[in-house]
Amino acid sequence: MPPVPPAASILASLGQATFAWDLASDAIAWSDNVAAVFPDIPVAALASGAELAKLIEPSRSVRTDALGQSAPAPVRGGEGVPYRIEYGVRAVTSAPVIWIEETGCWFAGADGRPARVQGVVRINNERHARDEQLLKLSRHDPLTNELNRTHLIASLAETMEECARFRSSCAFMLIGIDHLARVNDAFGFDVADAVIAEVAKRIRARLRSGDMLGRFSGNKFGLILRNCTVDDTNVAAERFLAAVRDEVVPTKSGPVSVTVSIGAVTIPRHARSAEEAVNRAQETLDAAKSRRAGSFALWKPNVERDAQRRVNIRVTDEIVTALNERRIVIGFEPVVDARLRQPAFYECLVRMEQDDGRALLAPDIVPVAERLGLIRLVDHRVLELAIAELAAAPGVQLSLNISPDTTMDPDWWATIESLMRAHHGVGERLIVEITETVAIQDIDDVRGFVTRLKNFGSRIAIDDFGAGYTSFRNLRKLGVDIVKIDGAFVQNIVRSADDRAFVQTLIDLARRLEIRTVAEWVQDEEAAVMLREWGCDFIQGRLIGLASPDRPWNASAEKPVPATG
Repeated sequence: MPPVPPAASILASLGQATFAWDLASDAIAWSDNVAAVFPDIPVAALASGAELAKLIEPSRSVRTDALGQSAPAPVRGGEGVPYRIEYGVRAVTSAPVIWIEETGCWFAGADGRPARVQGVVRINNERHARDEQLLKLSRHDPLTNELNRTHLIASLAETMEECARFRSSCAFMLIGIDHLARVNDAFGFDVADAVIAEVAKRIRARLRSGDMLGRFSGNKFGLILRNCTVDDTNVAAERFLAAVRDEVVPTKSGPVSVTVSIGAVTIPRHARSAEEAVNRAQETLDAAKSRRAGSFALWKPNVERDAQRRVNIRVTDEIVTALNERRIVIGFEPVVDARLRQPAFYECLVRMEQDDGRALLAPDIVPVAERLGLIRLVDHRVLELAIAELAAAPGVQLSLNISPDTTMDPDWWATIESLMRAHHGVGERLIVEITETVAIQDIDDVRGFVTRLKNFGSRIAIDDFGAGYTSFRNLRKLGVDIVKIDGAFVQNIVRSADDRAFVQTLIDLARRLEIRTVAEWVQDEEAAVMLREWGCDFIQGRLIGLASPDRPWNASAEKPVPATG
């Protein structure tokens, strides 16, 4: 067998050394290979606990603290109490830190307190580096190497606490890269990533000491500006805008021109929590983008906006409560044949019954519901009510409006398919109205929507036609059955030559393409006569009768509205 090497040789090869520390004298005795663990550190600096502590960071008392935090010494057997600590050492601040793992046991004296320590130290640089890297990855965005969202918000909260404690001010900015989706579509995600990284680099280069930058989301950065007044915020924003705007971003696909928009809020003047600061910065960023790409907005109090938000909160609660309590109902507005004045179908208009017996009408409900993301729930309810009415009244035809979002809502489709299977024959008596803005957004998607509805036997109407830019060619491509001419053009045809020419042209073109027409907002008999003579198929409005919660087809003596002229 080969000879066993000395223990000191084995420890040296492993980058380890042993020690014995007498706490009474504070003297430390080391094994001969101590230099392998503490290179470039004089032996005298390791001779006592106090001298070694001078070299330790981040906490010089880590070794003595470990003895105090260990479990109490055993009463019997003289067994040592184990401990394990990590620390860095270096002789001068210009030298690199050597990370040490110390494992040992302390032994109690007669008073039960630590009296003697013995253990092993070893170099632990690689493990410490791995731990540091993992910590960094958990805190930083991998693409830009800036703080990730979680730690950005945590840093914002800490900064706000400091502002409150020291009565100082700061600012929080959200910086959004304009039209990044276009870069994705035109060049690919790798080029978009290069743009994001370059924007972060340019912003970072213009930060002051103490400011903090983080990646808030895909195309947004969050920026905490310490000790920052309103004037400072304005100057800083222009500095960041120019940094991105003034030079193109070089990428592997060629130079890309990029701008950013910025929204900011001053703290604590206009934000008392991190959540409030983020929300208000986001709000002003949206305002800046809507005004002009590449611009800056600073949050300011707005009485009207705050009042509208309170209304939104109240109306949201009211709509949800009304849906749960089945107080969302429909009114029926007649659409009559322009010549015979006999009802052709009824348009279903949403109503919300209130506790005081009054009802909120569609113009009060639909815009708010769309803005607050509740329109899908309202459309579901109106669909259920309309199908129930069709199933109960076989001779009735109804039309209903659906919002743009609902046209692509898979849950709405699942509901209508289920209802159509449960009530055979109702599809042929249902007209679905979509707005002209929906029709022009994506012809292919809307054509699929129209085709699915026509498979049920339903008809399609374009509502508010004339307010947008849909061509009659597209109407034919979509297979639209009915065009409802926007009432804004109809209501003044008696007095406006321009409106008369416009409406008459729409009716003539629709007739040539075999698309039926409905004139909305017909106010008087003179207008009705004009529309009839021009060949308009149906009319609706104040002259004919506005929406009512009563079912007109159940009236015992329903009479046609007399036509004159």
